[in-house]
Amino acid sequence: MYSLKNKFKDTRIILATNSPRRKLLFGELGLPFSSLSVKGVDEIYPGYLKGKEIPVYLARKKAESLKNITEGNTLVITADTIVTVENEVLNKPSGPAEAAGMLKKLSGKKHSVVTGVCLYSRAKERSFHSVTDVYFSYLKDEDISYYIENYRPFDKAGAYGIQEWIGYIGVERIEGSYFNVMGLPVHELYCSLSEY
Repeated sequence: MYSLKNKFKDTRIILATNSPRRKLLFGELGLPFSSLSVKGVDEIYPGYLKGKEIPVYLARKKAESLKNITEGNTLVITADTIVTVENEVLNKPSGPAEAAGMLKKLSGKKHSVVTGVCLYSRAKERSFHSVTDVYFSYLKDEDISYYIENYRPFDKAGAYGIQEWIGYIGVERIEGSYFNVMGLPVHELYCSLSEY
């Protein structure tokens, strides 16, 4: 039997996320799980946190909000993703104008996508982060407008999904995990579950 599946055969795994991409990626690990939407948790973090600390803090915050459902052999998994460019954090855009502004900031530059993941149960908690550097080519204004109008990337940090049209035409190269840019660093999560 697949070793990870055997390890968690008596564990109820809950992936707490609103992201269909995270559900899809986690499902590829071959572990039985249920999903739960995360509601009522703001994405506000202390101003002294920097870079990789931010998504780890937010993933832990989401997990701790669900501690009342972690009875018995229940494992809750949460994640949060941010984009950083030139020391500025880009979260989810509030609408088309902010999305366009974010994409203009990313145009022709390298940025980092950082995902924090938290594994949370009554027995223990484990958190980690993954960083991927993404290099965008220069994006024309009409390309940005077309993408926003047709894909409405308002639920994505940095206002884009690498698996969508903008990723095909704009991403020159990446250094690190592609799946991390989609929102879940699957390799690192597999390793962390193996050691949990």
